[in-house]
Amino acid sequence: MAQPPTPGIRELLLAEIKAQEPTGPISASLQQGSILEAVARKVGRGHDEAILTQWSELFRTGLLAWGMNLSNPNPPFFHLTERGRKALAHLTRDPSNPIGYLRHLASITRLTPVADSYLREGLECYVAGLFKASAVMIGAAAESLILSLRDETVQRLTTLGAGVPKQLQDWRVKTVSAALKVFFDGRKKDFDHQLWEAFEANWAPLALQIRSARNDAGHPVNIDPVTADSVHASLLVFPELARLAKDLTSLLGSLK
Repeated sequence: MAQPPTPGIRELLLAEIKAQEPTGPISASLQQGSILEAVARKVGRGHDEAILTQWSELFRTGLLAWGMNLSNPNPPFFHLTERGRKALAHLTRDPSNPIGYLRHLASITRLTPVADSYLREGLECYVAGLFKASAVMIGAAAESLILSLRDETVQRLTTLGAGVPKQLQDWRVKTVSAALKVFFDGRKKDFDHQLWEAFEANWAPLALQIRSARNDAGHPVNIDPVTADSVHASLLVFPELARLAKDLTSLLGSLK
């Protein structure tokens, strides 16, 4: 029997943990058997190894830990770590659940093949606990968004017969991002109120957060330049950067 998609099993495990998570001191404790049995019923026969592999990954990458308390520190009892609680807080779109994350992103925009490829690899690295590699991949995906917006802007200016600012043709993404900020700042009158507020408040901070994490990984000055939290933050803000890039691309069509 063919194996179901690995991220699908991961999503089912996380969802079942969330469903069975104790809500009070007298609630039933989290136990391995009840989670695995529930997921096995949903996945169907013949996928035991795939389920057990993903179950182990949740412990290896720090979302789960064994034990309920010091009186019951061993399997079958387990508990959510702080990172695990963060993942379950927004399970439908948290990067710890790649299928949910990509589903959420798809509801916002459709990425270019290049950005999509780097983002997917960044998610794979994140769930595997390879945070430095993930930061680099997410940074590349964000840079692809910025460069695509630059290309659309240059094309629109060329169509209108307008001059193209030299900085927009620079090879450095930081310079291009700043040039796009200057370009759109000069066209405030063409924005609706909501888009202008989103652009003014978010363009520079979103791009900077992701680029900073990427640079810390790509140009390290210490042994642990990137943390799980910083990569998590980059992945959480990426959809908003993608939304803003999409809306700005749409705005270009109305410029005269």
